[in-house]
Amino acid sequence: MSEAPEVTAAPVVTPLRVVIGLCLFAPFVAMLWVGSYAKTDPAFIGIPFFYWYQMLWVLLSTALTVTAYKLWQLDQRGRGSRGGGAAK
Repeated sequence: MSEAPEVTAAPVVTPLRVVIGLCLFAPFVAMLWVGSYAKTDPAFIGIPFFYWYQMLWVLLSTALTVTAYKLWQLDQRGRGSRGGGAAK
């Protein structure tokens, strides 16, 4: 009887995927931790801290989401080139 070749799958949790998760998780932590920004000082050009901090996170969240997407594409290309993926 012939033996089936051993199939070694790539690990599901890789360092790249951990970075992707952190990029997507950071904005949630920043916005849900209200005690860190529920204040008026320091003001920036007359805008209370509460408002400019949230607007800053809109920009940061966008940048982190784009970064996570690009890293995900990189991860998927790496998996596809190893021949482990069904989609081409």
